[in-house]
Amino acid sequence: MARSADEARAERAYDEALKAGPLTLRAFLVKFPKGADLHVHLSGAVYAETFIRDAGEDKLCVDPEGKKWARDGQGNLLKEPCPGQLVAASVLTGHSLKSADQDLYDALVNSFSMRSFVPYAGFSGHDQFFATFGKFGGIDKRHTGEWVDEVASRAAEQNQQYLELMQTPVFSHATMIAKGIGWPEGQVDFAQLRQKLLDGGLRDEVAPDMEDVRSSEEQRKQIEHCGTAEEAPACEVEVRYIYQILRASPPEIVFAQTLLGFETIQKSMDTGADGFVGINFVQPEDGFVSMRDYALQMKMVGYLHSVYPKVHISLHAGELVPGVVTPEGLRFHVREAVETAHAERIGHGVDVMYETDAAKLLKAMAEKHVMVEINLSSNEGILGVKGEDHPLPLYIKAHVPVALSTDDEGVSRIDLTNEYVKAAMEYHPSYQQLKMFARTGMEHDFLPGDSLWAEGDDFRAARGACRGQLLGGDNPSGGCKSLIEKSQKATAQWELERRFRAFEAAF
Repeated sequence: MARSADEARAERAYDEALKAGPLTLRAFLVKFPKGADLHVHLSGAVYAETFIRDAGEDKLCVDPEGKKWARDGQGNLLKEPCPGQLVAASVLTGHSLKSADQDLYDALVNSFSMRSFVPYAGFSGHDQFFATFGKFGGIDKRHTGEWVDEVASRAAEQNQQYLELMQTPVFSHATMIAKGIGWPEGQVDFAQLRQKLLDGGLRDEVAPDMEDVRSSEEQRKQIEHCGTAEEAPACEVEVRYIYQILRASPPEIVFAQTLLGFETIQKSMDTGADGFVGINFVQPEDGFVSMRDYALQMKMVGYLHSVYPKVHISLHAGELVPGVVTPEGLRFHVREAVETAHAERIGHGVDVMYETDAAKLLKAMAEKHVMVEINLSSNEGILGVKGEDHPLPLYIKAHVPVALSTDDEGVSRIDLTNEYVKAAMEYHPSYQQLKMFARTGMEHDFLPGDSLWAEGDDFRAARGACRGQLLGGDNPSGGCKSLIEKSQKATAQWELERRFRAFEAAF
């Protein structure tokens, strides 16, 4: 595509902002169209202050020593009255905080996030990051729509248009069935195990899982007054969901959860429900079970991909560095996610250069158009990786598609603009590269339909029907109009181009 005068002026403004430093750069980039955030965990995206407010509304008890919600012997959250504990509603209302109450409030915010954290002997950034989820987790899911609204509202303020939120469903039914069947000894027949789980009633949980995200979206849209005269800007942010699997569980439970995820996503696709669009594995990749069963879990996903080939797959892989695991543990995670599990996107991919024959792997990822979800702040906070130690420039050099994402913006105390600023200050990408980050995210989202672009990850020419038309224009015609009407993906990509035009016209 030929560069317009507006684009040239915006490019000069970006170069000037980059020279002026991070504050000026942020003021420029906060309005820059960022397209999508494709790697974001819903619970980790919510800021600690929100959880504290919710705890007050739910009359939860606070464990002041552990800096977390108080629980009984069975692990259930305690509610008022709170014998021997503090009451969240009375201590943390924020209306008349005494100094001691303020200290506890601050301590909870720090405990629930990376704020003020300094690594010390025996407790790293990795430990703090993953520990937060057990401290703020468990709040009633009736707040889920509020949390989605918070994340969508933050996205709207930064000129984002699309989110894929990772969410863990309630797995109690699947877990019960899996435990009853158990894990077979010796060679595993995945097809036979799948049938036993389905015969045992696994599909009974598909409808409730779909209903959970449907009701969350309905609640969110009510909060934002969507479709009314008071509609909030967040209504323009499209939200879809990624089905999270807990990889640290025993193999029979991981397989049952994964099968349930594939079933739920397939049903969502078949019915046209705007809910779950893809699957992912979560929990620390360096955990004992995660490392022990990694190859087995990739085989599980690979088998289920053969049964449900249209279900989208994004996998955390390579969120590792030397010292966290043995050298042998760094050599195969990204490769097996791509080759065995057929992942379309890789989350993190930090250890890629430690993989066996890394150059060949990068070439294969580029040829297969496997995108990497880059989480700069998260990688620095958890793994201590930043600057020249991060593989982002190597991915770009190898023509592997990449897009910036936040991972857990509430825990990290960031937003997507922060990630664009960080990328710009550390790697000095051109203005065109920034646009490529955003376009790549929209090219690799899991929305259904054909792409606007003629070739994968080549943003120089639109698909034939739209070639020659003003991309993002108000009046697409002919076959281009038909493409946009039929394809959710092309519609979202057209909207991103419209936002680029509007942004650049301001200069």
